[in-house]
Amino acid sequence: MLLIKNGYVKTMAGADIPNGCVLIDDCGKIVAVGTDICAEGASVIDAGGRLVTPGCVEAHCHIGVDNSKMRWEGMDYNEMSDPVTPHMRAIDGINPIDETFPLAISHGVTTACTGPGSANVVGGTFAAIKLVGNRVDDMIVKSPLAMKVAFGENPKGCYGQRGGKTPITRMATAALLRELLFKARNYVQAKENGKEPNFDMKLEAMIPVIKKEIPLKAHAHRADDIFTAIRIAKEFDVDLTLDHCTDGELIADKLASEGYPAFVGPTFGGKTKIELSNKSFTTPAALHRAGVPISIITDAPVIPLEYLPMCAGFAVNAGLDYDEGWRAITINPASQTGIGDRVGSLEVGKDGDVVIWQDDPLKVVGTKAYMTVVDGKVVYQAE
Repeated sequence: MLLIKNGYVKTMAGADIPNGCVLIDDCGKIVAVGTDICAEGASVIDAGGRLVTPGCVEAHCHIGVDNSKMRWEGMDYNEMSDPVTPHMRAIDGINPIDETFPLAISHGVTTACTGPGSANVVGGTFAAIKLVGNRVDDMIVKSPLAMKVAFGENPKGCYGQRGGKTPITRMATAALLRELLFKARNYVQAKENGKEPNFDMKLEAMIPVIKKEIPLKAHAHRADDIFTAIRIAKEFDVDLTLDHCTDGELIADKLASEGYPAFVGPTFGGKTKIELSNKSFTTPAALHRAGVPISIITDAPVIPLEYLPMCAGFAVNAGLDYDEGWRAITINPASQTGIGDRVGSLEVGKDGDVVIWQDDPLKVVGTKAYMTVVDGKVVYQAE
């Protein structure tokens, strides 16, 4: 067993615990959180009054499928041979032996939702993985996690501007997604009615979407693209997350009435596309005030994954409530991606993913972890 004691514990599941303790069993699960926990025979780590939190959770990135060297050989995140590729799976392209993984761990990020990019209208399935290990099969928290779809400039630019292949317009992007959802719905209905259709790998991949087992994960920056994603999700009665949501501040009240979670970012850096013209760190606060469930994302490698806590700090500096800033990189992304039973908070029964910080990363830019624990094992310690 491992006992972390004498820390300022932010559980993300209730009130903070000054001089708190976290006890993790030999199976890597949290068995107690509180004060003055006695655990005879446990290895003891004295946090020395430092801030102690759950491991940070990234709701949308491409770590492992978009390798850090950015060479063609390592860019496995966009299958740009077809705008509709729902049968692509992140786990078949993730390379966990990449320097971005230990960098993220050293900055307290322990779980990431990663998968295909946004070149295609339908790109394939995301997976949630722990960021420690050398074989992705042993790192999976949930797979499939979500079905990636994309609106706006990216699919248009990848196909319409490269030889005139569809989609050239936003209308075509929506039409391609609708066509796939129509076919998938009919495919599922035929199976349920005992009329076994001819096997179709693309439609097989869409079955969890139609059955609402996983959501559409919608890349959408501009307000009209966000509303198109919502329109299609409601039309086919499927679940949805709004990833990027750059124009969210402009339509916050309308998004609050819809109830879909918004994964906001990447916000740090330049406005490299037209649809990023309203990019701002004030967006998370505006969405939260309106009642939209929010997480903050890096879209790594757009922003390196290790800077996820820094991005939350910038959002707090721009008006987001401090505690909500922490929730936006821990329990919110965990719950909103369907892995909240495993990670995102320090609660009995959850995975023993704990970070002891050198300083508060939402207040001190560039802060690294003092120690990172994943599944009850120390995987990083500052020198």
